[in-house]
Amino acid sequence: MAPTSLMAAIERSWPGRWGLDSETSEFGRLVQVGGISPHLAPCTTTALWKKLGPSGPQSYGFLSLEAGSGGQACGLLPHPALFLGGLSIPRNILKGRGESLDLARTQCQEGAAQPSRPLPSWGTTGLCAESHRWHPGTQDRGKGHLRSSCIRELMSAVSHVHPDLLPPEVCSLLNPAAIYANNEISLRDVEVYGFDYDYTLAQYADTLHPEIFTAARDILIEHYKYPEGIRKYDYNPSFAIRGLHYDIQKSLLMKIDAFHYVQLGTAYRGLQPVPDEEVIDLYGGTQHIPLYQMSGFYGKGPSIKQFMDIFSLPEMALLSCVVDHFLGHGLEFDQAHLYKDVTDAIRDVHVKGLMYQWIERDMEKYILRGDETFAVLSRLVAHGKQLFLITNSPFSFVDKGMRHMVGADWRQLFDVVIVQADKPSFFTDRRKPFRKLDEKGSLHWDRITRLEKGKIYRQGNLFDFLRLTEWRGPRVLYFGDHLYSDLADLMLRHGWRTGAIIPELEREIRIINTEQYMHSLTWQQALTGLLERMQTYQDAESRQVLAAWMKERQELRCITKALFNAQFGSIFRTFHNPTYFSRRLVRFSDLYMASLSCLLNYRVDFTFYPRRTPLQHEAPLWMDQLCTGCMKTPFLGDMAHIR
Repeated sequence: MAPTSLMAAIERSWPGRWGLDSETSEFGRLVQVGGISPHLAPCTTTALWKKLGPSGPQSYGFLSLEAGSGGQACGLLPHPALFLGGLSIPRNILKGRGESLDLARTQCQEGAAQPSRPLPSWGTTGLCAESHRWHPGTQDRGKGHLRSSCIRELMSAVSHVHPDLLPPEVCSLLNPAAIYANNEISLRDVEVYGFDYDYTLAQYADTLHPEIFTAARDILIEHYKYPEGIRKYDYNPSFAIRGLHYDIQKSLLMKIDAFHYVQLGTAYRGLQPVPDEEVIDLYGGTQHIPLYQMSGFYGKGPSIKQFMDIFSLPEMALLSCVVDHFLGHGLEFDQAHLYKDVTDAIRDVHVKGLMYQWIERDMEKYILRGDETFAVLSRLVAHGKQLFLITNSPFSFVDKGMRHMVGADWRQLFDVVIVQADKPSFFTDRRKPFRKLDEKGSLHWDRITRLEKGKIYRQGNLFDFLRLTEWRGPRVLYFGDHLYSDLADLMLRHGWRTGAIIPELEREIRIINTEQYMHSLTWQQALTGLLERMQTYQDAESRQVLAAWMKERQELRCITKALFNAQFGSIFRTFHNPTYFSRRLVRFSDLYMASLSCLLNYRVDFTFYPRRTPLQHEAPLWMDQLCTGCMKTPFLGDMAHIR
């Protein structure tokens, strides 16, 4: 009969004996764990798990597990770490800590003398575990607690070799310079490559953002007559992230997931967080934002806007600072007017050419990876690919930037160059004709019947572009940084292949590759599985344990979020769900990468294969997926010869 409470299950001990095997210097027997791989954490108990190979014991690792009245179940983990964040200790490390292991051996052998009662088997995925904070055994410091002491001694012993707990390959599973595929695509089939300019061909330094913020702030004060007190605010690069939504009528900046739910803890009015209860009350007792209120196809709804491009970072910062000033000084304001004024001030920075002037004056300061852009373009041309450029920026600005990165003859690399294209309407409005520009930027009046290499064209529309070039369908691959303005129409309406440039990806991957992140995420996953399986136990003591797990899980989620951004977390995740930004990224791009230079790591006939991501009903396949796919991304060292 199944136990009636979680504690009853925990207090039934394990078959076999505990302690160090004097012949093999191993702890205990194999503990059934299956697909869960917790990490070594101070707030959890720890056990050792053995993996047997053809020639006997091979490696060791940690997992959280406690049994009996303060007793500790010992088991072992496989090496290398097949599970994300799984910790393993090579046998030679254990042998190298003789004194501590001798003490651990003695304590475990003493603890082994305690009577044992077998735990029921819940199959290969069952795991019964608990935190020290709530286990009654921590109240009774008797013989049974010696098993916990044994593990703590082992933890102390291996702390001196902590870098070895995670094999090097585990801390570099993801390559920041890799290209990631949402959809299978072979570059062998791509004959034509298209590019946006800003944040695609030209990557800009973050030092540009405070310049935009300051200029727009001063425009608000001097031209829109906003309070002088706003001038005290400076740009904070750590405040906002791309992909956030702004509710204009509520002056609320927030992060929304792929299912239209606000991530609690990420709603801000001005620079102050809004309590979760207030957020729920503002939206009628729910975290859900109805579709009719949400941003439309291009991120602009009737009352909620999504900030999708990188230039929106200073806009969000300025908007929050202005709201903060008005609220802090008790000034009445119309939310819609304030939003429009800030948006117009940011637009003025671009329209008046201020940003272009800063970049043109000091290209070395603002333009990054120019030599890599040149390498990408030259390599594609050398392999017989056709190139084109479609950008909203003016010709004089693009020309100076391309001369800096590529050289005076940069136009010879492109078969077609289109400036001031007015995307995204360029992709949908058939009425705007192409106009030719001369070397001085003056417009010609003649009708365009063909698009010539080396010439510059302004405006136009995609339908005439397709008619004149006959570049159609999957043989065209276009790169841009804006999911709506650059990629959405091309993929959904015209069948082009698309590549998204996401500069934030590099930093996020470096965070994901840290031990702290992997440890936190792995234990979150373990706790989630435990909560799901053990929620059937509803006695008071079991509910206390479950509540402790839920609290610990929430703490870990907040810690993981703060690794990326203290206010809003990762641009790709809202705790366990993808963000709304991620949903659009997957929908509108075949490939995504941190920069265009990532192409240099791949052959021009390379095929990108997205890994099969298990659906929830395919969960039993998940661990097999991790085991076979953890090394799926190429390492620069392995691919350096491709350049």
